[in-house]
Amino acid sequence: MTSPDPLSAFLATWLPGHSVGELAFVFFAAMIAGLARGFSGFGGALIFVPLAGAVTSPQIASGLLLVIDGIMTLGMLPEGWRRANRRDVFTMLAGAVVGVPAGAAALSLLPSVTLRWIISLVVLCLLIFLISGWRYHGRPKTWLTVGVGAIAGLFGGAAQMSGPPVVAYWLGGAIERNVVRANLILYFALASVLSATSYIIGGILMLEVLLIALIAGPGYGIGLSFGSRMFGIASESTFRRICFVLIGAAAIIGLPLLDGLRP
Repeated sequence: MTSPDPLSAFLATWLPGHSVGELAFVFFAAMIAGLARGFSGFGGALIFVPLAGAVTSPQIASGLLLVIDGIMTLGMLPEGWRRANRRDVFTMLAGAVVGVPAGAAALSLLPSVTLRWIISLVVLCLLIFLISGWRYHGRPKTWLTVGVGAIAGLFGGAAQMSGPPVVAYWLGGAIERNVVRANLILYFALASVLSATSYIIGGILMLEVLLIALIAGPGYGIGLSFGSRMFGIASESTFRRICFVLIGAAAIIGLPLLDGLRP
């Protein structure tokens, strides 16, 4: 009787139900998502969650992105803390305290197929929103900041897609760009703590997710590195269009209708 190879034995023992093809797909999805995130600062979740969720589940995909993106961006946190307008950040976080658990509850309770339909449709709506280029151009208002935080938290808890509402609110306002960047770094880091807490309570952040993160993490890191190096070399407008195409393709490929075409 032929003994199984080490990789097959590892998968059978620690990741039953996941094939080499599925994990390779997750690795390359993470690399593409990291490329978009590293170059333009957006689009990682909009690409990764529909793709990885199609071959694993939305719960695993969201937990994966929380882990790998959180680890890869830890080094940015000290600068974010120093430069951010912490009052604005914590005001938005007050909304996220409500939104994140609500989104995480939906992620843990809804059937995977239903979630995949919802995620793909939300990604397409957010893509249209990003393409429109709309930005809020007024000064931050407390009630509005809390409201944006709640919406962003809902998207973040459900699928790690909190970026577009927050970026649209802060990036077009009367705030210096370096402060906006620091605000975003600090907010996403603190919101990730809320997501991690909610995911642990909801049974989403499990050993299975951490083990797959060991496979997806290097792919994400490679993408981030190449994306960062391309910034300033490649045309920003061209790459942004490429990101939009990738986001749209991810939303379509992630639809349950196309399950027969994936590993």
